[in-house]
Amino acid sequence: MPFPRVVIFGEALTDIVQTTPGHWRGYPGGAPWNVARTLSRLGISTAFGGAISEDSLGDEIAEQSIAAGLDMRFIQRVKADPLVAIVPSSAPPTYFFAGEADLRFNLQALPEGWLDEVEICHFSCISLAREPLASLLVHTAEQAKAAGKTISYDPNWRNLMTARYREQTFPTLAKLASVIKLSDEDLRNLYPDHDEAQALQALRELNPEAQVLFTRGERGLALYTADGTYQQPALKVTVADTVGAGDASMAGWLGSGLLGINDPQQRLLFAAACASVSCSHPGAYSPTVAEVEALIAERAR
Repeated sequence: MPFPRVVIFGEALTDIVQTTPGHWRGYPGGAPWNVARTLSRLGISTAFGGAISEDSLGDEIAEQSIAAGLDMRFIQRVKADPLVAIVPSSAPPTYFFAGEADLRFNLQALPEGWLDEVEICHFSCISLAREPLASLLVHTAEQAKAAGKTISYDPNWRNLMTARYREQTFPTLAKLASVIKLSDEDLRNLYPDHDEAQALQALRELNPEAQVLFTRGERGLALYTADGTYQQPALKVTVADTVGAGDASMAGWLGSGLLGINDPQQRLLFAAACASVSCSHPGAYSPTVAEVEALIAERAR
C-alpha cells in the first residue's frame, strides 16, 4: 500500500461546544485533524499523525477518520485521558483544554519508509505548545525539511502558547515552512506590539520565500508570495458556526495545489469556498470537492 501524499501532525480532540447558554454538544476536532480530514475528503491521500485515547471519544475520532478515508497506519491509540477542548463561545471561538492522549504520540511507531514518499508535512496548533510533543514535532519538521519535503505551518494561536512559543517555536517553524497560514487573530497574538502591516512585514522577513495565507474571517483571504499579493473576498453563506473554518481554508489551499489548480487566484477562491462550506455546518465540518465547486459555481452566477 503506498504512503499518503500528505501527513498532518498534531492533536485530535473532542470539541465540547456551548451551542446556547447551558446547552453543549461534542464534535471530533482539533486543528491538525480537521485539516487532515478535509484534505482526505477533497480526494488527497492523507494521514493524520497523532495519538488518540482508547475510550469512546477516541473511538468516534477513529471512526470519522476511517469514514473520511485517512490512512489509519499513522493514528496511534493510547491508554490516556482523551484530549478535549471546552468551547464556551464559537463566535469568535474561545478554548480551554484538558487531557493528555495527544502527548503519547510515538514517532518511532510510524510505518518504516514513510518520509521517503510523503510530499507535504503540516504542523499546527497546541501540539506545538505541549511538551514533550512540541519538541518531537519541531524535530520531525526539521527532519522532513532536510529530506526535501514541503513544510506547511499554521500557528493557530491558543491560550496555551507563551512568550517562549512566540520567541522560539514560531520563528523556528516559520523559517522551515514553504506555506504559512495564519489568521488576523493569530497575527495580533504573535506580534502584540505591531499593527497588521508591521506584523505581516516582520513575518515576511522571517521567510521571504514562503507563501503566506492570511485569513480575515468575513473580510476574506490574502496571499503573500515572493511574486506578488492576491486578495479573495469571503463567500457569504448562512453561518452555523466558525469552528474549523480556518482549518478548512488551510486544507483548501494545500488541496487545490495537489488537485492541479496552479493559478494563485483560483487556489485562493477554492480555499475561501472550503471555509464557507465549513461555516455553513455546525462543528468543524470537512467539505468535499463537489460542495466546494457547487458553491463557487453558485456565486459565479
